[in-house]
Amino acid sequence: RRGTVRAEAGSDPLLLRVARGERGERTPAWLLRQAGRYMKEFRHYSDRIPFRERSETPDIAIELSLQPWRAFKTDGVIMFSDILTLLPALGIEFDVVKGKGPVIANPIRGLDDISNLRPLTDPDDDLSFVGEILGSLREEVGGDATVIGFVGTPWTLAAYSIEGGANRYLLKTKSMMYNDPSVLHTFLERMSDALVNYMSYQISSGAQVVQLFDSWAHHLSPDQFEEFSLKYVNRVIVDLKLRHPDTPILFYVNGCGGKLDLLKDCPADVLHIDWGVDMAEARAVLGETKTLQGNVDPMVLFGTEEAIEEAVNECMRDAGDHGHILNVGNGVIQGTPEDAVGAFCSVARAKTNTVV
Repeated sequence: RRGTVRAEAGSDPLLLRVARGERGERTPAWLLRQAGRYMKEFRHYSDRIPFRERSETPDIAIELSLQPWRAFKTDGVIMFSDILTLLPALGIEFDVVKGKGPVIANPIRGLDDISNLRPLTDPDDDLSFVGEILGSLREEVGGDATVIGFVGTPWTLAAYSIEGGANRYLLKTKSMMYNDPSVLHTFLERMSDALVNYMSYQISSGAQVVQLFDSWAHHLSPDQFEEFSLKYVNRVIVDLKLRHPDTPILFYVNGCGGKLDLLKDCPADVLHIDWGVDMAEARAVLGETKTLQGNVDPMVLFGTEEAIEEAVNECMRDAGDHGHILNVGNGVIQGTPEDAVGAFCSVARAKTNTVV
């Protein structure tokens, strides 16, 4: 419960303590897609090396993960990876094509494709680079920041796998939803099993918190979200907590407006609010004891330093002094001035919380 203090808390990094529900001396801060093309140092790699090679080569992924931490003193160090990284281990191949995003070579079309998927029994067989990246990041940052692992939710991964890539209408997935919902549910169950094993592997390898990204939740009505996404997210969290009861689980819901009431009973330790929702409303609906993350509009980073400071202060004020991790409500985009990201983090560091 938020407000409790553990005896050993002083030895743990700030973001980890706040994610566990403890009171922090200030609001911790990091950013979605903080390791990205907006950084000149990052482009030295991204302009020359394909995405999967960057994310699956430990030395490169470790360097890219650390760049924003060194530059901006973020309280979280999220591993450079992708929400889809586990898919090839299941037999679903993907690549990230410049200008198009993820493209899946063998999309899921029916029950036979689902039955032919490989179970993720030992992630170390196909995903050992993830373990090496996370273990090395823990050594690099020590107790100065929190190492963050992540993956997509069952719904988001299933939809990507069915569509074969990004699609504004989710035509194939929605067709399956309305014509063969039992097939979609079977796929979501298989994906949930894989996610529990994959996230458990991340935690065992060095991740101090893990985040589930429901990047395509905005394609779902509240009722659809409850049936096809939240039900499986809750199951993943409950099963993962049986293995790692002390590891905080963060949950990002893109398009969570209209879904806040459904999230009140979600067992995630931290709920990440997207930028389209008023943080004061989220706090009112979700309650004072739920730790929230977010939700500054990342486009404010193209504004003046005064505008950034105003937006950050407003977000922190609406979220409250305690139970809040400052973040943007969507990923930092290419072209964002690096100084603006530095200003975002500096405002959080400058504000000391009132301890009650």
